[in-house]
Amino acid sequence: MRVVVQKYGGSSVADVDKIRRVAERIARSRAEGVAVCAVVSAMGTTTNELVALAREVSKRPDRRELDMLISVGERITMALLAMCLKDLGVPARSLTGSQSGIVTDEAHADARVVEVRPQRLREVLEAGEVAIVAGFQGVSRAREVTTLGRGGSDTTAVVLGAALGAEHVEILSDVDGVWSADPRVVSEAHHLPAMTLDEALALARGGAKVLFEDAVRYARDQGVEIVAASTFGPGAGTRLTRGVSTTGRVVGVTGDAQLAAVTLGPEDAGLDEVVACGGRVRLRFGDLLLVDLRNAHGGLPESVTSEPAAVVTAAGSALGEQPLVVAAATRALRAAGIEVLAQGASADQAWWRVPADRLDDAVCAAHAALV
Repeated sequence: MRVVVQKYGGSSVADVDKIRRVAERIARSRAEGVAVCAVVSAMGTTTNELVALAREVSKRPDRRELDMLISVGERITMALLAMCLKDLGVPARSLTGSQSGIVTDEAHADARVVEVRPQRLREVLEAGEVAIVAGFQGVSRAREVTTLGRGGSDTTAVVLGAALGAEHVEILSDVDGVWSADPRVVSEAHHLPAMTLDEALALARGGAKVLFEDAVRYARDQGVEIVAASTFGPGAGTRLTRGVSTTGRVVGVTGDAQLAAVTLGPEDAGLDEVVACGGRVRLRFGDLLLVDLRNAHGGLPESVTSEPAAVVTAAGSALGEQPLVVAAATRALRAAGIEVLAQGASADQAWWRVPADRLDDAVCAAHAALV
């Protein structure tokens, strides 16, 4: 059985008309002789709206109850898509994350997948049905509903692709794959037809919106090929594969303003609180942490000393081992009048902390210097 996993992001299923178009796309794929497992996100901005609703009733929402709330969005999409497919004469069955066999740890609102039990999913596909899975969610070993954090639907697609032995996983959104920078910020940005999963992981950790860290890391570790492409538009997308880049090039530059600079107290005081609220430590130098706040839905506790932070990241094979290239980008930032507050480089990435109000300018300057 040839299997393809297709993940449809929130913009691709934002309304009923788009869900119908997704159903038609899935039907065409199935007609080509492949078994389709479709992973869906919540419609449009549903997840953000649910989080906002939770924060209306609680300044710091209980993370277990938050999972119960925000897991609803994907379930709405999966049921509507199944109905559309059945109206097209295509047999389909919707499944929650737990019904699909996704088992996670107990970290609510930012869980990690520890095991996949795909027996029921295989039975659905072998029966000739399209399997439609609610992304972003699973069940913990304690039988609690969990969600996988921002980008969790991508993670769902990749872990199911690995468990099912899929030919590849398609990550479908409103953009045609990966670009060398956000084209809304950098007019000279260009489309990347291919890149390694290591390079993609470096960009994802830097905040690139089209890629999500957990999904790319799992794909790299499990040997899952990803094709990032546009759901409805033309274009071949970007193919992400394992392997070592032989070009030695810088593939892209991204910026991230959803960070906080956290100063720890003696003996790492404050670190436990950062992790407990869903913050992810991106970088550390001395007692200063740069923390990703995307999954800290209640924000950092008042006991933690922090301030907003912004970071520019460049990704390229062994970029951390090319100090002259990194130094040239640092000079370009300073020549553009941008203060470099901190910087570093290792493995496949280099980074610069800059003032938040100059982030877009810094991305443009780094892209011009490196790409």
